[in-house]
Amino acid sequence: MDPNSADADFWRRYHAFRHERHAETRPDDPVRPDELEEQYMKHERPFDIIHRYEISDGGRMLSWFTATSVKPGAPGYEQNHHLFEAMAEVGRDHRRQGIGRSWLPLVLELMDRHGCTVLSCDAEEDSGHEFLKWLGAEPKIWGAENRLRLADVDWQMVQSWIDDGPVRSPHTKLEVYDDHPPESMWDEFAPQLAALLNTMPFDDLDHGEVVITAAQLRNWYERMDLLQEVHHLVLTREPDGTISGMTDVAWAPHRPTIVEQMFTGVRPETRGRGIGKWIKALMLDRIHRRYPEVEWISTGNANSNGPMLAINHKLGFREYRAGIGYQMSRDQLAGRVRTLAGRSV
Repeated sequence: MDPNSADADFWRRYHAFRHERHAETRPDDPVRPDELEEQYMKHERPFDIIHRYEISDGGRMLSWFTATSVKPGAPGYEQNHHLFEAMAEVGRDHRRQGIGRSWLPLVLELMDRHGCTVLSCDAEEDSGHEFLKWLGAEPKIWGAENRLRLADVDWQMVQSWIDDGPVRSPHTKLEVYDDHPPESMWDEFAPQLAALLNTMPFDDLDHGEVVITAAQLRNWYERMDLLQEVHHLVLTREPDGTISGMTDVAWAPHRPTIVEQMFTGVRPETRGRGIGKWIKALMLDRIHRRYPEVEWISTGNANSNGPMLAINHKLGFREYRAGIGYQMSRDQLAGRVRTLAGRSV
């Protein structure tokens, strides 16, 4: 499926399937408007190879499949070209009919086409966990979407964290951007963001190395703008200009009561000075004042990220939806496909 040449019948099928799955998995959250979803899918992804397929019958989509790998020549290709990320969904009324299993030969074909040797898949629902365990994929990273209800926040504690930040780090400069950071700083911001992202815990996941350039930032920010996401960034700099910590969030008019906490990170050598608390508290206070309609902050965390979970738990974040990242080798997948092909003869 090519989103830029898809006809109206495809979009009708796709949106019907998307709304059906959203009602099943996130019934309490607003769904992304159809027109924004189409714009997002049509936007150029110059650094990624994206495959999209559907299985449909009688004008109804039964299953949707997407897969991503890094494009040759893209930043980080050498460190990440072995990775292949895939996701398949099957409609509630069409499960346990072999539809999910039917994607496996395609996954193997695509991995071989791009020279990928590791398959990565995520699961939140019981059916997904059961399928990946049946397939032989191994759990590699455990995490959760955690949510904070603003009505339960101890705002006095939040203010104390804000006040304590400059006291504990008197030579550290705070920077606040109520939009994307200016383009003039992208060249120095991109590698420092990558350095922070590479400090995240990945448990046993084969994850390569995060590499980010100014060109990638431009493409990411263009996608955020297409989705009408309003970006907010808070960061701290040490006297030598090093970014010691950052946190960023996104708010969108189509989900006015939920803010997405995207990333928070503090350089290991600057931890223990309250920088994480400082920037998280300042961002939370600014969001609360700027968007009084916001009821929830949503964020994703690895269960092994103890320092960040400690801050989040003190603020009042609680687990909302758990998930596991699975991986298996290309050769393991090939063996499974051969076994299944033999059984079908």
